[in-house]
Amino acid sequence: MNSFGSKFRVTLFGESHGPAIGVVIDGIPAGISITTDEFREDLLRRSGGKKGGTPRVEEDSLQFLSGVFNGFTTGSPVAVVVNNLNTRSADYDSFANSPRPGHADFVSKIKHYGFADPRGGGHHSGRVTLALVIAGIFAKKIISPVTIETKIIHIGGENPWDKKLDEALACGDSLGGVIECTIKGLPAGVGEPFFDSLESLISHIVFAIPGIRGIEFGDGFASARMWGSQHNDPILSAGGATLRNGAGGINGGISNGNDIIFRIAVKPTSSISKVQHTFNFAKGVAEDIKIEGRHDTCFALRVPVVLEAVTAIAISNLLES
Repeated sequence: MNSFGSKFRVTLFGESHGPAIGVVIDGIPAGISITTDEFREDLLRRSGGKKGGTPRVEEDSLQFLSGVFNGFTTGSPVAVVVNNLNTRSADYDSFANSPRPGHADFVSKIKHYGFADPRGGGHHSGRVTLALVIAGIFAKKIISPVTIETKIIHIGGENPWDKKLDEALACGDSLGGVIECTIKGLPAGVGEPFFDSLESLISHIVFAIPGIRGIEFGDGFASARMWGSQHNDPILSAGGATLRNGAGGINGGISNGNDIIFRIAVKPTSSISKVQHTFNFAKGVAEDIKIEGRHDTCFALRVPVVLEAVTAIAISNLLES
């Protein structure tokens, strides 16, 4: 399915090289003020054209089809579309029978019996994360005064990473990275045990971002090497404030009043200029492949704003009305 959430439900549609991509959001209360200017900063943060990002740059002009009238939400589902104007579909003709390593080309062809749109990755493309950012703008308004901050911890294991990024650009390879997210102001008591735990819902939607390979909360994987006396967070006050935050602000699937802290691992971009190996289904043989087109050297550089958006969407599904 292409939908997430119950109280704040997000449905994505569109393909990278189709006429448009978009999002339908149900559960937005009436009377929330909204203008197109409020989307500009986050859309620019996600856009290409910067060092390490794709040369593909779109105007990303939003069209509100429903749910907004005279600058306010109406309470009905909000539908937003963004036209795809800067496409070069011919770059993908050679991949029809030769799936690109690391991409969803092969599995999409199997799952959809060869009918899926393969251009630019189709519905699997990072282009569709634009729709998540749009939904995230509404979600951030709903969860206020709760705020979400992100920062890049490293790119390719380096911080600062300019030299490593230059190396990747020079040799036609790609890089991944680790991004940390902090949720501030979330009161204690948000989340449910087990299936709708705070970690469960955040993790669920985080993996909707293409290329995510892992997530950890608080001490994360390092906790497996710690003593319990090291990992446990001493409680300092009746409000639940703790001396440290090894739990990442969550106990038993429920927020404990401290900052929620988690990190995600983003894989290196799959499309690289280096010659790789794949199977040609038309010829029935394995062969070399060289990927042309416009791609990110490091998509992780554009992920922070997407991470903020999906986190806000998850939180909006857990807060009481």
